[in-house]
Order: sequence, then structure tokens, then C-alpha cells
Amino acid sequence: MTDTTQPSERYTKGMATRRAVLGDAHVDRASANATPFDQPFQTLITEAAWGTVWSGSQWTKRERSMVTIALLAALGQDEEVAMHVRATSNTGATEEDIREALMHVAIYAGVPAANHAFKIAKQALAGMRAENTEKEGVK
Repeated sequence: MTDTTQPSERYTKGMATRRAVLGDAHVDRASANATPFDQPFQTLITEAAWGTVWSGSQWTKRERSMVTIALLAALGQDEEVAMHVRATSNTGATEEDIREALMHVAIYAGVPAANHAFKIAKQALAGMRAENTEKEGVK
């Protein structure tokens, strides 16, 4: 977003995709926590990651979720793995998809990376199930 008064088309598209994948609450928190120091970074990831890569037409959001989880697990990015596991509720990736992505991590990036990512994913999935149970109890 080079002009602060008018967001770029990629920024606008990226923000819509970011919200669709991560949810309004997450994006609202990230936006509220942005400072003048990291605002250019927030703009960069909104335009490049969300407005270009995640908004592409060659893969579905489900496919992008699986690849993203595998890459983040291979890199040991625990918080990002958990965030993207939670995002599967918006992308259509299933627990089986997550498991298969992490099985690939074991073979191509190493068993320790996959083992740790399985732990992170199990925690995130358990939290999602607990949240869904709470929501169902409120109905």
C-alpha cells in the first residue's frame, strides 16, 4: 500500500483473501497491533503473500493450506504452523490432509521436524474441537 489514502488493488484483494483464510479476528488483531515500524511489513505480506500467492488461480485454498503447513513445519515455524492449522477451518483442508502434509515433511525434511509439527497440529486441532464444542453448547 504505497499510497496511504488509496490501497492498491493487490492490497485490497490480499486483505480479502487474508480475511477469508485466517478469519476477521486474526486479521483485526494483526492490523490493530501494527506500528509505523512494522506497517510496511504488514503491507508487504498482504500484497505479496495474500494478494498474489494465496489469491492465485492454479491451486485451491485447500491445496495452499497443505503446502503452507508442510513448508512451515519443515522450517520449524511453530506459531505459523498452529495458525495455518487453525485456518484449515476456512480453507477446507481436513485433519487427514494435515496428516498427509506432515508425513511428507517427515520424509523430505526430517522426522524430528514432522514429530514436532504433529505435536503443534494436535494441540491446534484439540483447541479447535474445544472451541466448536463451546459454540455448540451456546446454541
